[in-house]
Amino acid sequence: MSRRHPNVVNLDELPLQPSGQGGLSSRGAGVARAAGAELLGASIYVLEPGQAAFPHHWHSANEEALFILDGTGTLRIGGDEVAVRAGDWASFPRGLESAHQLVNTGAAPLRYLCFSTMLSPELCGYPDSGKIATFYRKDGQVVFRGVFYEEEKRGYYDREPKADAE
Repeated sequence: MSRRHPNVVNLDELPLQPSGQGGLSSRGAGVARAAGAELLGASIYVLEPGQAAFPHHWHSANEEALFILDGTGTLRIGGDEVAVRAGDWASFPRGLESAHQLVNTGAAPLRYLCFSTMLSPELCGYPDSGKIATFYRKDGQVVFRGVFYEEEKRGYYDREPKADAE
């Protein structure tokens, strides 16, 4: 299928790729990047009943939003649970109080668009598992990712050879 323009893409032109594991599984495709965007992210995701695309998480640098295209689900925002359906838009400002996760609690596939700013570096928190993740993107690709458990706190000078020298 030929493209009309490098900055125009139709959802039908994007093959959905599976990702995740267990109850955190989805199919998706990067919409904004396929249309040449650099600073704005947008992806389409399809969740089968009972699935979520991502763990409950929050962002320190980037805002996210989602728009439900088809289906129904339950959206966790902070400590709240909100029923969502086709036509709903939800915004997730930066910070712990906006931790979010969308779960397909309906009987049919749930399709949604997810939007985000694309600031890098980024730090994300995962309240359910006590993890912190950090990553750095360059030219749209993740070139560094680290995942740590909150209880593994280290001192600033840990493992620094010069800090141990007298």
